[in-house]
Amino acid sequence: MSETPDPAAPEEPTVEDIAEQKAVRLAKRERLIADGGEAYPVSLPITTTIPRVRAEYEHLVADDVTGVTVGVAGRVVFSRNTGKLCFASLQAGGGERIQAMVSLAEVGEESIQRWKELVDLGDHVFVSGEVISSRRGELSILVKDWAIAAKAILPLPNLYSELSDETRVRQRYLDLITREQARVTVRARAAAVASLRATFSGHGYLEVETPMLQTIHGGASARPFSTHSNAFDTELFLRIAPELFLKRAVVGGIERVYEINRNFRNEGADSTHSPEFAMLEAYQAYGDYEQMADLTQQLIQDAAMAVAGSHVVTWADGTEYDLGGQWDRLSMYESLSAAAGVTVTTATTVAELKALADANGIEVALATHGKYVEELWEHFVKGALVRPTFVMDFPVDTSPLVRDHRSIPGAVEKWDLYVRGFELATGYSELVDPVIQRERFVEQAAQGARGDDEAMRLDEEFLRALEHGMPPSGGMGMGIDRLLMALTGLGIRETILFPLVK
Repeated sequence: MSETPDPAAPEEPTVEDIAEQKAVRLAKRERLIADGGEAYPVSLPITTTIPRVRAEYEHLVADDVTGVTVGVAGRVVFSRNTGKLCFASLQAGGGERIQAMVSLAEVGEESIQRWKELVDLGDHVFVSGEVISSRRGELSILVKDWAIAAKAILPLPNLYSELSDETRVRQRYLDLITREQARVTVRARAAAVASLRATFSGHGYLEVETPMLQTIHGGASARPFSTHSNAFDTELFLRIAPELFLKRAVVGGIERVYEINRNFRNEGADSTHSPEFAMLEAYQAYGDYEQMADLTQQLIQDAAMAVAGSHVVTWADGTEYDLGGQWDRLSMYESLSAAAGVTVTTATTVAELKALADANGIEVALATHGKYVEELWEHFVKGALVRPTFVMDFPVDTSPLVRDHRSIPGAVEKWDLYVRGFELATGYSELVDPVIQRERFVEQAAQGARGDDEAMRLDEEFLRALEHGMPPSGGMGMGIDRLLMALTGLGIRETILFPLVK
């Protein structure tokens, strides 16, 4: 007799089918309680886990017995009942499975009948019995005792067909139950974040927490979410970045500091953007953007090793991507000039840039030198980047928190890291001169007055901190969700466990 699931995929249940199944399962719940049992017991005599049993007894061959009794629990993902023998596959949270064999000879007539009448697909079940290998060589537990651990009132989706994209993101718990890649992604994210912390610790960084609710939003060019505090009777903003508070920490003497945090930006959502996302930012006193590029490369390569065991990662579609070696560092202005066939420098006028943009059908709102240069660079250069690449030295007017370049007038010491064709991280030689920073904030305020919703506000508290003296510093920021995109090849909604959806 077959002990494995029939691969033939049943039709998807209708709304009416689900409602009927729910009614039947609720009746079974009531019966469990009426018979003096529990549908959701507080504890069970569990002695081990399904993964541990599999690891310890995977060597068994057909008809092997061990004489060892274990008690495990798992979700029923396959069930086949016959007259004297019932089979069920129990699945642990990580996806590991073991077969439970409920035999009339072992449990008796009443117990096997209750199993047939009360256990459904999706139920969590506890079983206790001997670890054996079945006639077909499948690692099994020959059940001597069993109990419902948690009665599922709604049925599982069809386990033989893929969930729709909408179901996967809206009901991630079903995605985790039914799809191995979803479970792999969660484990990969945890391993990557643990690796980031380990790398920072190795470099002497301290992890801190900064406010999510702020009276002035800053640290990035983005539109914020706003809310109202009843206690303080004031408007507050969900942070768009932790930068200005982390820099306060550097002023205070925490010379190597980082935070892994949640940021919120009231902007569009697509395959690389989410209104709520996880962000890493780090600052190092007496460092610069070159050192932060070195650190960022190590952070990502260490995370790749933690997740994939190699700098060559394999994406969900089977593509291999090499994150190893020394990454290229590419000048924004030089690469734009080479790709566009005309020389573009920090001295190129807005009129000249506009003419080049118009000739290539590029529209730039709130046109400034920097916005034109960045839009033109994305048009001409971005799509050609394959390997991880640091794009260096940005226009000053789009980078109000960055130090002026040491040798290129009109540019700042900033890089963006591109991986898989999207921006993964950014790094600066930080602007620490409070006089120049004030001037930059004033210009940002002017841009806001001209209609730039993403312009920064003048932050007097931050300026006061800078006026107490911030050492020369390097800083970097990286999206955790995007790091997972680089490591797995998935879209951002797949790398976030519970993404915000409309």
